Amino acid sequence: MKVIDLFAGAGGISVGLKNAGYNIVLANEIDKDFAKTYKRNHVASEVVCDDVEIFVKNLNKYKNEQIDLIVGGTPCQGFSMAGARIRKNQNILKDSRNYLFRNYFEVIQYFEPKYFIFENVEGLTTLNKGNFLKEIVRLFTNKDNFKKGKYFLNYKIVNVANFGVPQKRKRFIMIGSKRPFPELDAVIKKYLSSLSSTSKYKQSPNIRQTIGDLNYIEVGGGEFEQRYKCEPNTKYQKMLRNGQVKLFNHVATKHNKVALSRIIRLKPGDSRSSLNDKHLIKSVHSGAYSRMKWEDQAVTITTRFDTPSGGKFIHPERNRTITPREAARLQSFPDEFVFMGPKSKITTMIGNAVPPLFAEFLGNIIKYINKNY
Repeated sequence: MKVIDLFAGAGGISVGLKNAGYNIVLANEIDKDFAKTYKRNHVASEVVCDDVEIFVKNLNKYKNEQIDLIVGGTPCQGFSMAGARIRKNQNILKDSRNYLFRNYFEVIQYFEPKYFIFENVEGLTTLNKGNFLKEIVRLFTNKDNFKKGKYFLNYKIVNVANFGVPQKRKRFIMIGSKRPFPELDAVIKKYLSSLSSTSKYKQSPNIRQTIGDLNYIEVGGGEFEQRYKCEPNTKYQKMLRNGQVKLFNHVATKHNKVALSRIIRLKPGDSRSSLNDKHLIKSVHSGAYSRMKWEDQAVTITTRFDTPSGGKFIHPERNRTITPREAARLQSFPDEFVFMGPKSKITTMIGNAVPPLFAEFLGNIIKYINKNY
């Protein structure tokens, strides 16, 4: 199937879909560093680095493309901005503040693919008492909005840790199809039952099994490009290495003296409360200055994983936060994937990404639906 990836970021969804056998023909991303990273890792795909509104205006360039699947999730800030102003029977496409979602909808209108995947924050289901989601459903299920008939929708909140990703991360997923299909819970259950007990989707590793072979970088250490110092010792590590010789983006943050003095005092599983530091009591983040445990799965990887105050991102053993490569591993990016640009952009790319392994699972779910329904 041919795919368009909208709001593509670094390309987490595209990595997963490519692994599932899809052809990513086109991607749109406005940020230059993100687009550069996408192109570095998806050399066969066309990447349009421009505002999505301009991208929509130029869709006629691709009128001869037969697109089977469109994926993407508009940045959630647009939904939050809509806030309480959404009223019953109000068309969200007419509100200029929702132009990102409108453009997403317009691309689907133009190509009318067999399927689409819409991904977003779990809070979308309750935003403005659920009215935003109701309006999205109404738009896609109204046959008058399309030339080839309406879309049949199924959606749910999922935790990617249930599908092989070593991270507790909840997201809203909506799948649209031109043909009716059962509830997602039923489809997922049937698909998983068809797989062996050793399937990578049924085994979510812990932190040690994910990044244990990278446990040799000290605070402020590492290089952008280097060689591995340890052999892989788990199935997951071998899968993400995939024969790689060089390792990229395994560079540790250099913390200041105050932060380092706090980190050193933390034992695995400890949080800021164990430090008895009055300056941390008022921290806005409850997970600030928390050290990971090897036996756990990671909490949601955010854009601030390189900052001790950003959450539970302090390495289980080393006196530092996790590196971009370790965060990418916890997001299920393969080691061959290279992140380009300044550090702040790289952490944002990784934190905002859809885990590739979960995207691969979704791609296989679409293929399962296409075959069986």
